[in-house]
Amino acid sequence: MRLKRPRSGWVRRIVIRVLVVMAVFWGGGIALFSFLPVPFSAVMIERQLGSWLRGDFSYIAHSDWVSMDEISPWMGLAVIAAEDQKFPDHWGFDVGAIEKALAHNERNESRIRGASTLSQQTAKNLFLWDGRSWMRKGFEAGLTLGIETVWSKKRILTVYLNIAEFGEGVFGVEAAAQRYFHKPASRLSASEAALLAAVLPNPIRFKASAPSGYVRNRQAWILRQMRQLGGEGFMQANKLH
Repeated sequence: MRLKRPRSGWVRRIVIRVLVVMAVFWGGGIALFSFLPVPFSAVMIERQLGSWLRGDFSYIAHSDWVSMDEISPWMGLAVIAAEDQKFPDHWGFDVGAIEKALAHNERNESRIRGASTLSQQTAKNLFLWDGRSWMRKGFEAGLTLGIETVWSKKRILTVYLNIAEFGEGVFGVEAAAQRYFHKPASRLSASEAALLAAVLPNPIRFKASAPSGYVRNRQAWILRQMRQLGGEGFMQANKLH
């Protein structure tokens, strides 16, 4: 008589195989996208499929890949000033910002503050699904270490700017520049770059095409931070453009 194998052992083997496949897939993606243009991201796929499932076939997740040479240096500076001022120096994680966010979230459970670096956001947007869970955070941490190991800071910034969501169906700085300012990303001014960076925390709620008072105030704050960082000289000094 054949004894049945414990179900827990079967489940464990399935989980291990799935994790190995995911690791190979993500590792291959990190290697390939270290030099190849990124055609789409996990967030773009999620948005497009969600739209189709809702019966909205007019939605198109659109992005046009451009190299860093085709992006205004103000745009890179704006997202660093707005999202991650320690970007050139950290190894993927801003420990100080994480500690502050944890302390804030313990005191204010209704208003959760994040502390994701540009590297973490790039890993999440490119490879992972939306949502909050410890499992997704674990995957994000591993992917962040992977891209920080394989990619240069300039490459991380380039990919981030090409897959970031700037509005309904608008992904990447080239698509955003054409949609909102009718010009290529290479010609964005400091003010326009700061406006695009100002909507990044929630590009569906905040509109670059019709900025609220909050967005305008955030734009002005980002412009001040850009000047304090050193303007275009900051990008050149850190070899980010």
